[in-house]
Amino acid sequence: MTTPVVSIAYHSGFGHTAVIAEAVRAGAVEAGAEVHLIKVDEITEEQWAILDASDAIVFGSPTYMGTASGAFHVFAEATSKRWAERAWTDKLAAGFTNSASKSGDKLHTLQFFQILAAQLGMHWVNLGLLPGWNHSAGSENDINRLGFFAGAAAQTNADQGPEAVHKADVATAEHLGRRVTETAKTFALGRAAVAA
Repeated sequence: MTTPVVSIAYHSGFGHTAVIAEAVRAGAVEAGAEVHLIKVDEITEEQWAILDASDAIVFGSPTYMGTASGAFHVFAEATSKRWAERAWTDKLAAGFTNSASKSGDKLHTLQFFQILAAQLGMHWVNLGLLPGWNHSAGSENDINRLGFFAGAAAQTNADQGPEAVHKADVATAEHLGRRVTETAKTFALGRAAVAA
C-alpha cells in the first residue's frame, strides 16, 4: 500500500492555529502519512498541485467573528476551479479551529469547512472522540476537553501567545491527524479491493 498524502491547508493570524496545524501534522506523520503544511495566505501554484495530488486535505483556521478568517475565505473561494472540474471529488477532508472563547462559535467554522468539503465532493472525517471534561471526575486536561465532534477545536486566551495553546487541544489535534491518516489508508485498501 502506498503512503497516504495528507495536506494541511490552514491560516493562522497570531500563531495559535499554527500550533494546532503542527499537531495535526505530527499525528498524521506518526500514523504513517506524507504530510504537507500549506499556509493558504501564501499558497503557490506548486502547493495547489500538492493539494490536487493529496489523498486528504485538513482545513484549519482561527475562528474570527463566528467564522473562518478572511484569508481562509479567500482560499475557499479560490477552490472554485477545483469545484468546477470536480478535481477533489472523493478526497478526504477534516478540519480544526481555535478561538479565545471556550465556544466562540467554533462550530460554525467547522460547519463552514464541512460545507466547503461537500461542495467539492469530498468525504468528511469527524473527530471520532467522546467529549472530555464533562463530568465531576473530568479535567481540563482531558482530550477533546471542549467536547466537539465535527473536528478538532482549541481555545487559547486572547492575551497569551502561541506557547499557551492548551496541551489537551494539541493532543486532540494529534488524534485528528492520526484518524485522517488511518481513514486514508482504509479508503486506499478499499479502492484497491474494488479495482481487483
